[in-house]
Amino acid sequence: MGSNSSRIGDLPKNEYLKKLSGTESVSENDPFWNQLLSFSFPAPTSSTELKLLEEATISVCRSLVENNPRTGNFGALIKVFLSRTKELKLSAECQNHIFIWQTHNALFIICCLLKVFICEMSEEELQLHFTYEDKSPGSYSSDSEDLLEELLCCLMQLITDIPLLDITYEISVEAVSTMVVFLSCQLFHKEVLRQSISHKYLMQGRCLPYTSKLVKTLLYNFIRQEKPPPPGAHVFPQQSEAGGLLYGLASGVATGLWTVFTLGGVGSKAAATPELSSPLANQSLLLLLVLANLTDAADAPNPYKQAIMSFKNTQDSSPFPSSVPHAFQINFNSLYTALCEQQTSDQATLLLYTLLHQNSNVRTYMLARTDMENLVLPILEILYHVEERNSHHVYMALIILLILTEDDGFNRSIHEVILKNITWYSERVLTEISLGSLLILVVIRTIQYNMTRTRDKYLHTNCLAALANMSAQFRSLHQYAAQRIISLFSLLSKKHNKVLEQATQSLRGSLSSNDTPLPDYAQDLNVIEEVIRMMLEIINSCLTNSLHHNPNLVYALLYKRDLFEQFRTHPSFQDIMQNIDLVITFFSSRLLQAGAELSVERVLEIIKQGVVALPKDRLKAVPPGPSHSASADPTSPSISGVCHVDLGGTLW
Repeated sequence: MGSNSSRIGDLPKNEYLKKLSGTESVSENDPFWNQLLSFSFPAPTSSTELKLLEEATISVCRSLVENNPRTGNFGALIKVFLSRTKELKLSAECQNHIFIWQTHNALFIICCLLKVFICEMSEEELQLHFTYEDKSPGSYSSDSEDLLEELLCCLMQLITDIPLLDITYEISVEAVSTMVVFLSCQLFHKEVLRQSISHKYLMQGRCLPYTSKLVKTLLYNFIRQEKPPPPGAHVFPQQSEAGGLLYGLASGVATGLWTVFTLGGVGSKAAATPELSSPLANQSLLLLLVLANLTDAADAPNPYKQAIMSFKNTQDSSPFPSSVPHAFQINFNSLYTALCEQQTSDQATLLLYTLLHQNSNVRTYMLARTDMENLVLPILEILYHVEERNSHHVYMALIILLILTEDDGFNRSIHEVILKNITWYSERVLTEISLGSLLILVVIRTIQYNMTRTRDKYLHTNCLAALANMSAQFRSLHQYAAQRIISLFSLLSKKHNKVLEQATQSLRGSLSSNDTPLPDYAQDLNVIEEVIRMMLEIINSCLTNSLHHNPNLVYALLYKRDLFEQFRTHPSFQDIMQNIDLVITFFSSRLLQAGAELSVERVLEIIKQGVVALPKDRLKAVPPGPSHSASADPTSPSISGVCHVDLGGTLW
């Protein structure tokens, strides 16, 4: 590369890269390294340009793979980088731009090479490339020094210890990106890696003491959302309007990995690439999620997962239990604010899910907040715009709601929060509605979308589970929310009748032909009846526990009372229909006594008066169905959508 500005197309012919990858060994003390590391060129600004960079450098990388066993130049490059990082903190304090610039460039080249190495060789072969030295062909160092472990430790120190300044921003991003590349070995293995070399180094030995400090730093990087420095503050010489080797190239090395690691890369619909206002925050979040999901070692649990599970609020002065390793404290208010603001990205939603599910301190804090609408509204927007989101993002948002609705305090409080002018809800103008009613509307809309589009067996189950969790605490339901509950039941009823009719016709046809295999309508009927029962349980739970709070639901029931007639004598629904039938009969008789041609206002008044007159003991408690919770078991229906989406089944 050298001191002149380079173009991507010129890289395969660059004399310095040729020497690095060639057959001649280069000593760590050779002036060549200063020449090699004094480069700058406009950063890729798109995936197309990034692909061009990879294609331009692949021949250089492969040449190094072939010659490195004899030259040891890859190890020499790493040693040059390691020696420079020892002075990096002092260089930042002294504003030594050139030194930091060259150190960054060394790490950038290492990251590019690692990406190719990991793509094209096994971990064992990769480890050998860290040991080759300038000796006889194929020989390697037998010293106790482990260059791979030293590089990983150095990256962790760089991320946690180097102050974040304008002149250190890019190298901080590059250090995080390089660690992501190190952990990308899983992408090239179908089975789960349980004996990964890089995992081993990160989970024990010299890297282990940095666990809590690294997790804390990555979280604060996400919280602070530090933007890259303005062009005038860049470390690198400016050669064009694009501005030298900007952050795009630093983080760009891992862009392909990013797309796959974040759930948006493999969903049913590709996620729109967010504008990276803070590359450091985005890359830090990616690394944090990857570390949190590393497989436990055979003899020890994942320390990064332990750290994420156990950290607590800076305002919590209680001592950590001695049994909790890698514990630390962080400002929960700042974390909560960042999570509320960043839910447009699926990786931020995955972090929110991870913390709610695994860290009881975070979950308790969030459920105690008096401004839960700041968190719930972005989650509802994800579900509302289901057509624009990938399936993983939708599932994570839904599981988050499921976790929140397990808490009775949450279910009560959301009906006390009044919202005005929800502009993103376009089906109907909502000038004033409670957060609880809005949540019901969005979940029902998601169910109806699933019935007509994705037909995912578990999506509607989890949606109904969230409604079931809330149903006993329904309060002052908005008239539109009450209407949508009954409309959903109407839709399910029509589906039930249609499947029943198809089954009847199929049975008649089978009497005249024994050759044609029959569709399994019995299974379809069982599934849809299970869903109908869940809907009846939701309605029944609301009537039993909070009838006096929900005149609009009673009104909607009476308006569509004919819908429920067919289920009164159905053996699958007789028990659950008793209370609903009682409410319909009781209030219908009171309306009949009041006369005909009643206004909406008069009907609601009669309902409110009737609620007081209806003896509470006449409504019988129905034994609840299975509890609806967000299970930690990745194979259970409640959680499986986070890992994969089952689009099978013929229900809809």
